[in-house]
Parts: sequence; structure tokens; C-alpha cells
Amino acid sequence: MAGAKQISALVWPALITLTLVIAGCENDLRDIKKISASEVNKPLEEYTDVDVLYSDSAYVKAHLTAPLMLDYDKVKNPYIEMPKGVKVVFYDKNMQPTCTITADYGIRHEKEKLIELRKNVVGTNAKGETFNSDELIWDENSKTIHSDKLVHVRMADGSLTDGTSFVSDENLEHWKLNQATGIIHVNSQDVPQQ
Repeated sequence: MAGAKQISALVWPALITLTLVIAGCENDLRDIKKISASEVNKPLEEYTDVDVLYSDSAYVKAHLTAPLMLDYDKVKNPYIEMPKGVKVVFYDKNMQPTCTITADYGIRHEKEKLIELRKNVVGTNAKGETFNSDELIWDENSKTIHSDKLVHVRMADGSLTDGTSFVSDENLEHWKLNQATGIIHVNSQDVPQQ
């Protein structure tokens, strides 16, 4: 009986120690998983003073600049974020600028080839028309710029137009507003006399 008490006196401390070690490992594994999960959401690369040319069929079609670019390419849907602003200049085949768009924030969805420009978005085309919105989306596949947000347009002659949504080609040359309202300047010489 004395031998059994001696064995149980040795077994209990060993069992308690083993339980604590296993519990400690579980906590460590949970901590490792938390750290790994938080690392996945961090950018793989961080770039400053970014200068990128987009080309199509050997022609430069756009020039993007941004003070900061964060590349999240290890997530399920890779994206590039430009949290400190972005500027995009579009060009024709003769490398002449056709329009410029600036925004306080930009994000490029890699798989979809979409660039969302948000916050204080201002676009200007070659005709001198200016487009203001909280969001414009450049779709590289369809070569269009669109928005489902309110867009305010100031034409070269000072006329103003607002629309609830917007679609255009990449050059902001051929555009359309939905549910448009505005103030249009009319030259009195163009109005037929009665």
C-alpha cells in the first residue's frame, strides 16, 4: 500500500505538469494563428513616389502616380491601395494627354482590373470639361469610366450639369449622365427669333 501511495504521489504532479504544458501549447498555437491572420492583412510591399505606365497594344494609355502604394497580393482578392492620393493621366495613340483624374484615395482590384478613385475626385478632359464626384471607377477591360454616385459637370462655357450616375469612355470625351439637371448657357444668337 505504501508503494501505491508513492506511485500516486509521483503520478499526480506529472499529470498536472503535463496538463499545464498541453494548455500552454494550445494558447501558443492560438496566439500564432492570431498573429498569422493579422500578418495576412498587411501589405506585402509598400512603395513611395510611385510612377506607373499602363500600355495596351504597345501604346501607353495611362500614367498613374501616387505618393504611397500598398500591395496586398497575398489575400484572397489581391488589391493595391493608394491611401494618400492618386493621379491618372490618359493618352491618345500620339501620346497627347486626353484627360486627367485626381483623387484623395485609390484602390486597384487586380483580378477585375478596376481602379476605384474616391474622395474629392476631379476629372478634366481635353475640351476643358470638369467632372467632380465622390467616386469614379476606371474599368480597364471595358475601357470606360463610370459612377453610381452624384457627378457634377462644369462645361467649358460655364454650363453646369448634375447627374445621379455617370458613364464615359476613358478620355471623358463621350459621356452620359442619368437624371441630369443643370444650368445651360445659351447664346442669344442661337435662339430662333419669333
